[in-house]
Amino acid sequence: MSEGVEWAIHSCLNLTWLEPGEAVTAARMAAYYSLPAAYMNKQLQALARAGILTSTPGPRGGFRLARAPEDITLMDVVTAIEGPEEAFRCEEILRHGPGEHEGVDYRRGCYVSQAMRRAELAWRRELAGQTIADLRDTVERRRPSVPGETRAWFANLRT
Repeated sequence: MSEGVEWAIHSCLNLTWLEPGEAVTAARMAAYYSLPAAYMNKQLQALARAGILTSTPGPRGGFRLARAPEDITLMDVVTAIEGPEEAFRCEEILRHGPGEHEGVDYRRGCYVSQAMRRAELAWRRELAGQTIADLRDTVERRRPSVPGETRAWFANLRT
């Protein structure tokens, strides 16, 4: 997984703590983590294309959540950044090994492929079962000062 997934999840989490109607530019979000603004913008645009964020142009524009945090799963964010493709791609190398048989679907018959698919399904289920709201609630419970500190930081930054 690319680092963009981490950036995107943190960005969504930060957006949960903003005042209603407030938006954050890609440059401001990037400055929060000392990340390159252009690359952060790429991640935020991908989230907007996926319907996770909305993007508003103009001097008071920026990004905000398009859906309630309860309706955004970690899998939604991963898919927005990485795409829907499977992490493990069976290249059917058995087809080129000894005992080759025409017409055999090696993706279905290969035990390595089966094990990797089971693991990926478990991973996807876990990510689909966790929302941005779940993360927000955990942070607020364990670090209650973070929401206020995040709001204050974004309110005071002039980027």
